Amino acid sequence: MPRVNLDFLKALLTAAAPSGSEARASAVWTQEAQGFADHIHEDHYGNVYAEINPPAGGADSQPIVLMGHIDEIGLMVSHIDDKGMLAFMGIGGWDPQVLVGQRIRLLADEGDILGVIGKKAIHVMEGDERSKASKLEDLWIDTALDVEEVKRRISVGTVGVIEQPPLEVNGHLVSRGLDNRAGAFVVLEALRAMKAAGVTRHVVAVGTSQEEIGCFGAQVSGYRLNPSAGVVVDVTHETNQPGVNEKKYGVVPFGSGANLAVGSMVSPVILRQMKAVAATKDISYTLSANPRYTGTDNDSLALVRAGVPAAVVSIPNRYMHSPNEMVRLSDVQACIDIIAAWVGSLEGEQDYTRK
Repeated sequence: MPRVNLDFLKALLTAAAPSGSEARASAVWTQEAQGFADHIHEDHYGNVYAEINPPAGGADSQPIVLMGHIDEIGLMVSHIDDKGMLAFMGIGGWDPQVLVGQRIRLLADEGDILGVIGKKAIHVMEGDERSKASKLEDLWIDTALDVEEVKRRISVGTVGVIEQPPLEVNGHLVSRGLDNRAGAFVVLEALRAMKAAGVTRHVVAVGTSQEEIGCFGAQVSGYRLNPSAGVVVDVTHETNQPGVNEKKYGVVPFGSGANLAVGSMVSPVILRQMKAVAATKDISYTLSANPRYTGTDNDSLALVRAGVPAAVVSIPNRYMHSPNEMVRLSDVQACIDIIAAWVGSLEGEQDYTRK
């Protein structure tokens, strides 16, 4: 069985933290980091940092950076009607079909409020309404509160997330927000493994903010750290499910380990090094083609300052951007293992020039 730190991962997944409001998940992440990291800090943009082996006296250094975005997709209240029903907009990309009937946790100023996403029941639909796909503007949040209390406690701009606790099933984890709370988990656990193994390089794990709305936290933190190299951890589509085109998305089944991106914005040097260390350490991995963008924080990190050479390591994930995403715990562990093994294998100065 995988050695995954489930208490930490489940705590991260339980924290409600949509893009721009990452504080609850960040608090869980930094509390865990306090058990082993040499230095922990955050910035005004919502990024959180944990370091091992920082240079003495605050001297400049170009660390290796490990990035996993700590935000999740969510909702934002856009209007309150005269019955207390809440119209909302998406924070990040939603398929509106998965929202119907879901429970919602609103992060209101005076305390969280639970509600339900409503839609007319099929019994009271007319004509072709029954066959039409739902749109966000056709849905609403119903808190069951009196309209006066709704207007007192909730305002335009109040954010929320799906209320769906994590569930472990036969070596898999099911939860909202695995994209990409699982990646934020992996980078910190990889840092922990390096610390335990006696790695002496300066390495910084970052729980990045606002990836789901534009990879903005990676740009801010990448500029701040000016790293020599990096790894971005995210989720990718698990392809052994009905209807997924393996010719387009690759062969990435559960149990296949870490998924490594191959493409223009990924460092071929780091990719070769990771493949070599995976073979030495018997760590399973698959490859996915990304001829242009990767759709991850790497796309921002790769263009920071003079450009940061980086790899993308992904966790196979089913049902992305839904209330019940699914990952296999052995694949999560493989991502931790390959990153820790790669950093541990590095000797001396590295030349990341593309050759």
